[in-house]
Amino acid sequence: MTAPETTNRRNLLALATARIRRKRVASRYRPPAGLSVPIVTVMDRAGRVLVDEQRAVIRYVLQGGAGADIIFAAGTTGEWNRMDNPRRQLVAQIAVEECRRAAATGKPAEAWAGITAPTRAETLENLEHALAIGADAAVVAPLSIADVQDPVEFVTRDLGEVFERRGRTLPIFLYDNEDIAAAGKSPHLHTRDVKRMSQLAYVNGIKVTSGKAVLGNYTRAAAHFKRVGEFAIYPGNAYLIFDLFQPAAGLRGRLRSGWNRYLTNGALPHGAVAGAANAMPREWRRAWEVCSAGEAGLSGRYGAVMEEFRAAGEFPGESRKRTIACLKAALGHLGVISSEAVAPGTPALAPEERRVFIRRFNELRRRACVTLEPEWLSACAPPRPAGRRMALRDA
Repeated sequence: MTAPETTNRRNLLALATARIRRKRVASRYRPPAGLSVPIVTVMDRAGRVLVDEQRAVIRYVLQGGAGADIIFAAGTTGEWNRMDNPRRQLVAQIAVEECRRAAATGKPAEAWAGITAPTRAETLENLEHALAIGADAAVVAPLSIADVQDPVEFVTRDLGEVFERRGRTLPIFLYDNEDIAAAGKSPHLHTRDVKRMSQLAYVNGIKVTSGKAVLGNYTRAAAHFKRVGEFAIYPGNAYLIFDLFQPAAGLRGRLRSGWNRYLTNGALPHGAVAGAANAMPREWRRAWEVCSAGEAGLSGRYGAVMEEFRAAGEFPGESRKRTIACLKAALGHLGVISSEAVAPGTPALAPEERRVFIRRFNELRRRACVTLEPEWLSACAPPRPAGRRMALRDA
């Protein structure tokens, strides 16, 4: 990077920070700890969002306060890149409404709106919408926006101009996921760029979908981002918590613990983003609690069940993951939704694959009933009409 470019970036950051400080009157935002669930989008075969069933999924995932701490709408699991902007905005609005309803009953959860779209203009439109509906935060993946060349400039100048125009801000969480990076873009954000963006009052954390090495790049640098607790790092690969939080026991455990401390510089994740929690929200909520508390025995039991769920959706010889289709099949089987349709371009389950998955899902749920705490087994939705139940049972 040339000296003028570096100077321009610094000037942008200084100007944006100053103007946001002038506008910002609310108390300092503290990112919530706990379970974030990137909610699936329920649609019919024509791609239309089924509003009532979308609400049903969110209520199921919230589990009356025993499930998700954060509902993340229009993320990767929500097939954001298979939808147009009106549908992205609709699922975000539903998430906000349902989280407000839950808060009114004394069981609060934050609603985060995924604002990423293929273009800069659509992404900014989604940010405007997130502000209008009162989302608790917005999530943006700068590397997934095709016509954004400089993530720092986009987050600093473009988002900052929206906030200045509206006279208020919204907490922003960055999203790093190489699987959804636009063609020709770097697979990951540069740590130096995240440091620069973190200087902005409205940038409060990052969701990282990758392995321990990449996650460690961020956790090691986190001390330089903001004051402790003000910049949160959430692993998108939630299964990592069973390793990162595992207490040291025996020589092997101490070696692994030392390696994890080296990778993360002792800075453990603030929460976990678990797509699988669409199907098993209570179990994942409890898994986070026991892992972060260092309860080795319980975390091992929950980890075994979660790994079994991941394995249930794997099919030999298939390179394309069917995670979203499996989540919808599980929700359909449980009676939460009636439509298991996925958007065009999302890998679907063949009928035989669905039968295999449901058999595996039922087996792991039976084992969960035996090995996990009974109060932390997800409560199913009320049963659907007899015809529907028969079809599910026959599967």
